[in-house]
Amino acid sequence: MAYASHIINHSKKLRNVPNLMRHVRSFSHGALSSVCKREDVRKTHPLGYVPAERERVSKLVACSPVSSGLSKNSLSRTTMRLGSPVGGLLYGRELTCSQVQSRRGYASNAGLPPHQEIGMPSLSPTMTEGNIARWLKKEGDKVTPGEVLCEVETDKATVEMECMEEGYLAKIIKGDGSKEIKVGEIIAITVEEEEDIAKFKDYSPSASDSGAPAAKGPAAPSPPKQEPVEQPVSSPEPKTTKPISPPSGDRIFASPLARKLAEDHKLPLSSIKGTGPDGHIVKADIEDYLGIIIKFLYRVIDAVGFPCHVGSRGSAPTSKAMETKVAALDYVDIPHSQIRKVTASRLLFSKQTIPHYYLTVDTCVDKLMDLRSQLNSLQEASGGKRISVNDLVIKAAALALRKVPQCNSSWTDDYIRQYNNVNINVAVQTDNGLYVPVIRDADKKGLSSISEEVKHLAQKAKENSLKPEDYEGGTFTVSNLGGPFGIKQFCAIINPPQSGILAVGSAEKRVIPGSGPEQFKFASFMSVTLSCDHRVIDGAIGAEWLKAFKGYIENPESMLL
Repeated sequence: MAYASHIINHSKKLRNVPNLMRHVRSFSHGALSSVCKREDVRKTHPLGYVPAERERVSKLVACSPVSSGLSKNSLSRTTMRLGSPVGGLLYGRELTCSQVQSRRGYASNAGLPPHQEIGMPSLSPTMTEGNIARWLKKEGDKVTPGEVLCEVETDKATVEMECMEEGYLAKIIKGDGSKEIKVGEIIAITVEEEEDIAKFKDYSPSASDSGAPAAKGPAAPSPPKQEPVEQPVSSPEPKTTKPISPPSGDRIFASPLARKLAEDHKLPLSSIKGTGPDGHIVKADIEDYLGIIIKFLYRVIDAVGFPCHVGSRGSAPTSKAMETKVAALDYVDIPHSQIRKVTASRLLFSKQTIPHYYLTVDTCVDKLMDLRSQLNSLQEASGGKRISVNDLVIKAAALALRKVPQCNSSWTDDYIRQYNNVNINVAVQTDNGLYVPVIRDADKKGLSSISEEVKHLAQKAKENSLKPEDYEGGTFTVSNLGGPFGIKQFCAIINPPQSGILAVGSAEKRVIPGSGPEQFKFASFMSVTLSCDHRVIDGAIGAEWLKAFKGYIENPESMLL
């Protein structure tokens, strides 16, 4: 409560409120508890509170006997940050993933005026760090709620970050092109008054304020570090990072991995200095010791002039020859983009945890091509966009999922979740990586609507401007490498938490037997492969889905029914 009074004394917007301290004479503990228990406080504002609610609670709390007994000097030395243990009574709740991470600072002995520290927001459920694409506001610009401050490159797309409060952008901590900024790390400072901008010209956040944990609320106290009995604590001096020799005594402290590595190479632990906590020997110490021995042996070999023999015959090149060979390599290191990191982790998780199996079928697409030609003639006459084979595949897959809903499901540890919506993700390859924008309710949309949505979302993916609602919520995925690249047949990796993905190959002409002897005819066939999660889709269910899909492809008029 003392800190709420401190807010009122130091905030310029609340300083001139007349007779604020005489409005309420007493404030019961029960009333304070009822205010603190309101769950909608953090839900109605992205920062976890409502400005009007903050002012009302500050007025009530400031009039309590506890706050009135504090001196002004003691208040001026206090700092309150949202999300810290100090403000934990009302505001100490962890922000959700879609909320902007920010903290409010107040005047202190450093002479800084009231200001707000804006942290890197978490703009998607899987985001742990992001990049600043560009700032749309400059230092000194006035900002109002709803205005776009900057563009943030998340793990899946580039998203606009909006301002939440009125004020002025005093300092940009992370400029255009800043990379790998942790969620919650301070990126900018805003102030309430324009004359306070100059005071933040040389401002830089402290090490404790720049990390993500500062924006996540009160951290759980870490367990005390256990120390060996042989080392009594003599003074509260901070520990240094320089290597510490192992504790005195017969026992040598080493990690299990370091001890195993030393035994494999027959190294005496007593001759190795540990750099781990309290002088413990860790794996890195063993590796450094081995590196020193190897370098020494190479120097001896070079000095003597004898080659290093491997086995009974054949010689290995000396270190100089190896260095020359490595130096001749020419390569370029390409940094990972956020979307590639997320795609790699999700695909690895999928192959390690989902039992894949694959079903392939050939579909005759002659009637499909004829229908597409007729529909495109109508589209051109009406000024609409042309319909592709992939649009027809998406529609057929959606109708097959409606017919066999077991394939429109996801696995959980307690149950199988079967979706009523048929939302088809479409794989789109770009220079930044693989995106999967979603066509919602594809079973209920016409071919013209599907075609327009696919083209629009594919363009947004190539421009790296997809928003979370453009790619989240899919129940099944279609990946087509046949039309764009001519791939005949392939097996795709399931996009978790979905249980199936359809891999579409190219169409090719084949010779098939005719009705009579020595008769034949030509037909176009397209190979498709269904990757299934065997926990959800049994072989018979997968085959039933492919049968329904093949029926729609080979008799496309049935999709219009």
